[in-house]
Amino acid sequence: MSAINLADKLSQFSDHWSPKIVGQFNGHDLMVVKVEGEFVWHSHPDTDDLFLVLKGEVDIEMRDSTVTLREGEMFVVPKGVEHRPVAREEAHLLLIEPAGTPNTGDETTAAVKEVL
Repeated sequence: MSAINLADKLSQFSDHWSPKIVGQFNGHDLMVVKVEGEFVWHSHPDTDDLFLVLKGEVDIEMRDSTVTLREGEMFVVPKGVEHRPVAREEAHLLLIEPAGTPNTGDETTAAVKEVL
């Protein structure tokens, strides 16, 4: 057992929108991800979607509103709500979701989650 240094984990890759698993918590994946640009509109019918901004700024667009998150802020998109994260410049996020949850809400289009 040892501490997980999120900055160190984030320094190990450069690709965007590809979550990396850095730990597990009660059946949930703890992931870091670098984001830039627009992600696809999607929803998760059975799970909430948690976003915690470690660096930068991210807009969580929903069909009827937008929540802007800055460093140190988090937001939970309720299950079933269609949303799209957008980062005008590179941002770093911590994501927590049940293990195996596809990042697009659809296993056929989801990024393969690599363990760091």
